Amino acid sequence: MSSSMESSYLPATTEFLAKAQEAKDASESISILYRVIQDPSSSADALRTKEVAITNLTNYLTKENRAEELRNLLTQLRPFFAVIPKAKTAKIVRGIIDAVAKIPGTSDLQISLCKEMVEWTRAEKRTFLRQRVEARLAALLLENQEYTEALTLLTSLIKEVRRLDDKLLLVDIDLLESKLHFSLRNLPKAKASLTAARTAANAIYVPPAQQGTIDLQSGILHAEEKDYKTAYSYFFEAFEAFSALEDPKAIFSLKYMLLCKIMVNQADDVAGIISSKAGLKYLGPDVDAMKAVADAYSKRSLKYFETALRDYKSQLEEDPIVHRHLSSLYDTLLEQNLCRLIEPYSRVEIAHIAEMIELPVDHVEKKLSQMILDKKFAGTLDQGAGCLIIFEDSKTEEIFPATLETISNVGKVVDSLYVRSAKIMA
Repeated sequence: MSSSMESSYLPATTEFLAKAQEAKDASESISILYRVIQDPSSSADALRTKEVAITNLTNYLTKENRAEELRNLLTQLRPFFAVIPKAKTAKIVRGIIDAVAKIPGTSDLQISLCKEMVEWTRAEKRTFLRQRVEARLAALLLENQEYTEALTLLTSLIKEVRRLDDKLLLVDIDLLESKLHFSLRNLPKAKASLTAARTAANAIYVPPAQQGTIDLQSGILHAEEKDYKTAYSYFFEAFEAFSALEDPKAIFSLKYMLLCKIMVNQADDVAGIISSKAGLKYLGPDVDAMKAVADAYSKRSLKYFETALRDYKSQLEEDPIVHRHLSSLYDTLLEQNLCRLIEPYSRVEIAHIAEMIELPVDHVEKKLSQMILDKKFAGTLDQGAGCLIIFEDSKTEEIFPATLETISNVGKVVDSLYVRSAKIMA
C-alpha cells in the first residue's frame, strides 16, 4: 500500500482537486488525490468529486509509469465501488486497466490484474463487467501467445454472451476468436468467426474503430488466401476508418495495402499511394520499409531485397503478416533469378551462380537442391566438384500421344464390332 494512503484524508471538494492540479510536482499531486479519495463521506457531491479525483490520479500515475500503484489502486477502491452505480464502477475499472496498458512492458502485470478483477467480479456477481474484463484478458493472452488458455476462455465466454445476446460484446469476442484461430493457422475457423462477427455487427450500430478492425481482419484473411485484390479493398476501408480517427492502426492498414500492391505485381503503384495526401501523413520507417521492398521487386534485385529485409527488420520480419507474404515473394524472386541464370548452361559451378546472384554459396546450393526436388528444372548437384549439372528436357514427340490415341480408338471399334457379331451369331 502506498505511503500516501497512510496520511489522514482530505475532504472530497473541488478546492482540493484544484490544489492537486496546482501542486509543484506530480508526487505532491498524487499524494493530495490519494487523501481526497480516502474521504469517508458518501454524499452525492463527494462521490462525484472522488470520481474526478480517481480519473486525475490514474492520469498522474500513468504519466509517472507507476503500474504497480495503479494495480493497488483498483484493490483499494473496492469499498468505494460498493457505494456507486455498477455502470460507473465498470467505467473506472476499465479506465484503470487501459491506463496500465499505456505503460510499456506491463503485459504480465495486465494479465494478472485482469485475472484478479475476474475473480472479484465473479464474487460480486457483476456479470456485465466480468465479461468485458474476460474479453480483455483473452486479448492480452493472445498478444502474449498463450493460445490454449485464450481459446479456453473465449469458448466459454462466447456461449455465455450469445445466451445474453449482447451484440456489441459478441462482435469483439468473435473478432478475437478469428485472430486467435488465424494465429493457430486454422483458416476455416478464423473465417467462420469473422463471418459471425460481421453478422452480429450488421444487427447493431458498430463504432468506426470496430468496423475498421473487422475490415482489417477481413483483409488479412483474404491476403492469406492469395486474394490480394479483395484484401487491398478491405485494407483501404480500414485505413480510411482509422485515419479519420487518427488511430495508430492506420499505419498497419497502409502497410498491408502497399504489400498487396507488391504481391499483385503492381509495385510501381506504391510510390503513388505513398505520395498521396492520405499517405504523406504516415511517412516513417514502416512506409519506407515497404517502399524499399517495392523498389527491390521492380528491379527484380535480390540484393536490394535482402538489404531492405536487413535495414527494416523490425518493420518487415517482426510483423508476422508482412513476413509471411514477403517470404513467399522472396522465394519466387529467387527461383526466377536462378532459372534465368542457369538457362544457358549444361554444367556450371555453384560458386559462379552465387557470385552472379550476389548471395552466399551455401544459400544458393540449398535453394537449387530444393528446386530440383520440386521439379522446377531437371538436374543434379555434384557436391564433390561444387557443380550443378542441368539435364536437357526430354521433349516428347507429338506423334506418340496421337498414335496411342488412334490405337485406343481402333481397340474400341474392334470391341464394338465383336459385341455386334456375338449378337448376330446368337
